[in-house]
Amino acid sequence: MRSDIIKKGLERVPHRALLHATGLSRKDFDKPFIGVATSFTDLIPGHIGMRELERYIERGVCYGGAVPFFFGIPGICDGIAMGHLGMCYPLASRELIADSIETVCNAHQLDGLVCLTNCDKITPGMIMGALRLNIPTIIVTAGPMMSGRFRKRKLAFVHDSYEALARAKKGDISEADLACLEMEACPGAGSCQGLYTANTMACLTETLGLSLPGCATALAVSAKKRRIAQASAERLVEMVRKNILPRSIVTQEALENAITVDMALGGSSNTVLHLTAIAHEAGIKLDLKKFDEISRSVPHITQIEPAGTHYMEDIEFAGGIPAILKRLKGHLNNSMTSSGKKILEIANEAEICDEEVIRPLARPYHWEGGIAVLRGNLAPNGAVVKQSAVSPKMMRFTGKARVFNREEEAMAAIMGKKIAKGDVIVIRYEGPAGGPGMREMLAPTAAIVGLGLAESVALITDGRFSGGTSGPCIGHVSPEASAKGPIAILKDGDIITIDIPERKIDVTLSRAQILQRFKKWKAVAPKITTGYLARYSKIVSSADKGAVVS
Repeated sequence: MRSDIIKKGLERVPHRALLHATGLSRKDFDKPFIGVATSFTDLIPGHIGMRELERYIERGVCYGGAVPFFFGIPGICDGIAMGHLGMCYPLASRELIADSIETVCNAHQLDGLVCLTNCDKITPGMIMGALRLNIPTIIVTAGPMMSGRFRKRKLAFVHDSYEALARAKKGDISEADLACLEMEACPGAGSCQGLYTANTMACLTETLGLSLPGCATALAVSAKKRRIAQASAERLVEMVRKNILPRSIVTQEALENAITVDMALGGSSNTVLHLTAIAHEAGIKLDLKKFDEISRSVPHITQIEPAGTHYMEDIEFAGGIPAILKRLKGHLNNSMTSSGKKILEIANEAEICDEEVIRPLARPYHWEGGIAVLRGNLAPNGAVVKQSAVSPKMMRFTGKARVFNREEEAMAAIMGKKIAKGDVIVIRYEGPAGGPGMREMLAPTAAIVGLGLAESVALITDGRFSGGTSGPCIGHVSPEASAKGPIAILKDGDIITIDIPERKIDVTLSRAQILQRFKKWKAVAPKITTGYLARYSKIVSSADKGAVVS
């Protein structure tokens, strides 16, 4: 066992003395040492129920005949961090999480790893760390939140809080109703109810084969989730004994499966960043072209909040990710999973319980997948849009640029009703390096929807969007402004054309005009000059490369 390095031999007497101090007995030294990386925190609704899941993971490790060692991983709630300086940290924290996994597991030479995770950057960060280590690993995502209720209507976090505040500003909602929505939109433990980044990444983690079948959609409050937590830990001990490694599971074929499921679900655009970064840690090249290639061939077969009226609980009761795999059998590679079963075996055993929640391929919600990659003279290296959440009217749009160098400036203009129909809001210097941290723009996008401008105003940014974003919102514009991308030289009044079907995003400027503007361009001073974010901004890669630090 790998852990023999710290527990076997005469020279390890001091090491064993320290391990005995933790409560280990002599017979424990003959068992595998299993790390349990837990991101429990009182700050995040998706994580507050993890203490109970930790108990079931501990049971599973012990039942499997191994010794569990719990250690903490930092977690950030994107929703609470949204709209202020805090949003500079979540994407950057993904690298801290990967580094923490690597550091603890290598320092203590653990034999295997159970990752208890749930929310946006925490799940991909743990996967990245596990792939870097390449020791047997299984992922337990803590599960989605139940929908809220208000006068017999289902509620979801984004629609009924962020968008609701804009509707209140407009006068469409009373103060009393808004106060009720605020209280009821998030009824308890779990990741936010729609197909936002947390739940999308849970679904893709299961598709990659790193979680047991059914894990992604099993609700946070369910006994099923507890059983999966215990079974996952037991299975991990088996994986240690058989030396089943994450890099043997996360292959090129598995990544293509994850993209396929992502397109069929209409998942968060953040998955482009995270899958690219995961591929990087696995030593696999994953180009943006692959996302668009798969999107062209895989139909969008679910309509989950924010793109529709279904919720993660509806996907769970319709059969979960195994049912999605069953629907997509003809589009999938038959890759291996941590369960010991291959993807098509899981698909064949699944049952589709609701033909409307998971539609047949011949009757999709859209004929193309949920995400499109755009290119043009405004984004030479690519930009990303969640096309499944864009109305048909806005799939092609031309408008005048309204340029802002910070999210706060744009938000003030939107809420101040200074944005007119036909405008293209440009928010720049919010990329991985320029932000720093590539902030999500949920507040301005939700305000646009709430003010009734979703079919008359577009938004583009070198930052990114929440999985809860809907409407014609194009993010990840690469190169970013701070890296001298063309977005840096835009001016108010420039004509921007967005053509999602043709995958184009252009400004009506000639190459000569762009070069002339760059001669007069001056770099904007870094927004943060001290601490972790200052270091991060100097070494982080472009969004089209996954915004990785290496």
